[in-house]
Amino acid sequence: MSEFIINAEHQPPREVNRAIRKAAREYNKITIKNPNAMHYIAAGLVDPVELVIDGSAGYFVGTMIHGAKIHIRENAGWFPADNMTEGEVVIDGSAGDGVGQGIYGGTVVVKRDVGSRTGEIMKNGTIIVGGNSGFMSGLFMMGGRIIILGNISDDAGESIIRGAIYVRGSIKSLGKNAKVEELDDEDKKELKELLPKYDFKLKDDDYNSFRKIVPRSNRPFYGKESEEG
Repeated sequence: MSEFIINAEHQPPREVNRAIRKAAREYNKITIKNPNAMHYIAAGLVDPVELVIDGSAGYFVGTMIHGAKIHIRENAGWFPADNMTEGEVVIDGSAGDGVGQGIYGGTVVVKRDVGSRTGEIMKNGTIIVGGNSGFMSGLFMMGGRIIILGNISDDAGESIIRGAIYVRGSIKSLGKNAKVEELDDEDKKELKELLPKYDFKLKDDDYNSFRKIVPRSNRPFYGKESEEG
């Protein structure tokens, strides 16, 4: 069916989410007007619906979704797409800490900068950041990939166990169990196929600037590095 519009102004998150779930059973597309950085928008949404948030969202937008495609036209607060299992969350602006925390699958895209701990304890899926990412990005990362087109701050890949963090800009410092490798041809091919899908227009030379952060060991050592082994 056609688009359904929900006016979130002066409504609590519980009522907005109830309206989203009801509409998702009948409509393919839902637009939220006047979101006013509301927290928990679309929490637990499990229908394969297209949801447009016409403004900014607060904390935990799209938390625990499965199959929905969410487009946020401005910014998002902390923990967007937290524990998502399947779907897509695209944020046109910036986002706070914990983008894609604990995701099991799907794709999270932030067109501008993000805060700290991007992809913390993520198990699989893809996170793309068009700008910079803060400290401890990839903390306890267990799988999947994070792609940072800008710079990454302190302790990148802290205690990473599996997965990879692709960084085009500078790496301020590495966390424990993290090391830097050059990209191979397959890595570059995947990035060239993926990034244009989200309107990131890079030149061929830009792809040569990427490096990837990967685990030093799949059994990380948590004491002092001088004591390891």
